[in-house]
Formats: sequence, C-alpha cells, structure tokens
Amino acid sequence: MVQSFVVILALAVLYWFPIRRWMSRWGATPADLKRVMAGDSLLVDPTFSYTMGVVVNAPPEDLWPWLVQIGYQRGGLYSYDWLDRLFGFLDRPSATRILPEFQHLAVGDRIPLGRGPSWPVAVLDPRRALVLDMRNMSGFDWVWQFGLYPIDERRMRLVSRSQVHPLGVASWLVSVLAIEPSGFIMTRRMLLGLKERAEALGAARARHDSHRPHAAA
Repeated sequence: MVQSFVVILALAVLYWFPIRRWMSRWGATPADLKRVMAGDSLLVDPTFSYTMGVVVNAPPEDLWPWLVQIGYQRGGLYSYDWLDRLFGFLDRPSATRILPEFQHLAVGDRIPLGRGPSWPVAVLDPRRALVLDMRNMSGFDWVWQFGLYPIDERRMRLVSRSQVHPLGVASWLVSVLAIEPSGFIMTRRMLLGLKERAEALGAARARHDSHRPHAAA
C-alpha cells in the first residue's frame, strides 16, 4: 500500500513539474514565450498558459489559407483525424487542398468543432494572427490564438498560445487531467500538419513559377 502511494506520488510530481513544463512550451523559443500576441489582452490572468511553436519553411501567405479554413465541416484540424472523428470534433478527414468557400473568415464568425462549442473569431489580422475567444463557455474562459512571424522571405514561425481559466474546481480538474494532455497531443500534431501543408503549397508554387516562361528582355 505504501509503495503504491509512493509510486503514484512520484509519477504525479514527475508529471506536474518537468513533463507539464515541457508540454506547455513544446517547440517554443524564449522569444516566443516572451512575445506579446494579438489576443493576450482578452485573458490577462490565465490559470494555465501553453505556448507551442514550429518553424515553417514557407512564407505566411502559404500557411494562412490553411489556417482560416479550420473547423468542423470545413478544412478540419490537421491533427490526428481518427481521434478528432472519434471524439466528434470532425466528420471527415482534414483537407489536403485549399477550400475557396472558407477563405473569407471575419471577426464575429464562429468556427464549429462538431460536438464541442463553436469558437468565435475575436481577432483576424490576415497572414499575421487569428484569435479564437471562448470565454464564459462550458465552464472555462479560454482564448486560443495563432501567430505567424516571418523569419526571412522563405521561413516563418507558427506559434499557438492557449490561455485557460477554469471557472470552478470541476473545470480545473478537467483541464489538468483531460484537456491539457489531449490538447498537447492534438495541438502539436496540428502545428505539424499546418507546417506540412504550407511547405507543400510553397514547393508547388515554386515549381509552377520555375516552369513559367520568362518575359522577353
């Protein structure tokens, strides 16, 4: 009995300190952690904050079309489709092409996530920032934002930041025990899915441009 308690306690401490710290800043640079993002002012004192990032070998214009079409019965989430479909967030595989009908997102629009609540768009700065605001919904204040930060003409950083304030003990437990680990797994894969699609689009654009006839001198 005592040994089991010690093992459980050791695993809890291991998860609460090094593992949670690693998950909450996966792929983020010190600059990413310090940077002020477009939606930070919406939730100024979050209980939990998670900043994750990847380098994308493509400019923002090759990533932005994929980002604005996310959602249920839209472009999907570019994560683990089988898990998204299992939990009811999606009804089909994530898109592998740009969908023109979902390219006109605006502030105030709501992005649906299947059985979950829809996410209102709070900030939209084309090719720079998308902020989704789910405050006062389902027991949480939750702001989820994406920032696109050019490194040079051909590379950028894609940063995701989730800020969460549970509205009660039950919501706190759900956040720590369920949303946090699953959110890390799915968001990490989503960032990589966006990266893959943006880089493929950039490569296709470069091939197309290389085959265009040069204008006569």
